[in-house]
Amino acid sequence: MTRIGTDLPTVSDLVDLARLFETEGGDNLYVRWSRGPDADLADDHRAPTSLDGLTGISLPGLSANPLRTESWWRDRSIRLWLARRLYDYEHLRDLRGPGVRPWVLRGREIARGPDNEPLVVDAQPLAWVADTVLREARHLVDEQGSREWGPMDRHARR
Repeated sequence: MTRIGTDLPTVSDLVDLARLFETEGGDNLYVRWSRGPDADLADDHRAPTSLDGLTGISLPGLSANPLRTESWWRDRSIRLWLARRLYDYEHLRDLRGPGVRPWVLRGREIARGPDNEPLVVDAQPLAWVADTVLREARHLVDEQGSREWGPMDRHARR
């Protein structure tokens, strides 16, 4: 991991991300696509929240995507699991605008959002995810050669 900007390190490849996942235990790790912890966790005397994109309703935590593996994944590649978790939601960077990028956090799920995504509180930022990781994730997922699987983006350009 390298450090860029603030004290938050940056994972530069899937091996770095897998190492972070294993070091931190994985179960309470999430990836969030936003302008970063400084924007999301600003000290404004309110609990950090996300907004429902359809209604504008304030949600009771930060929307994030879990990195934890499921039991059915068994002993398969952690790199591939993490790659698909990033690949699934990479479209959020374009959807949410300039300055949005993925970062890893440890947190506690408090509820589920309208897209069934975890809403997380007690967020502790752990690392930025570099663009090189996203490219590597895309490549690894594409190598699987599945015609029946793709990103969560409804308007994906494949």
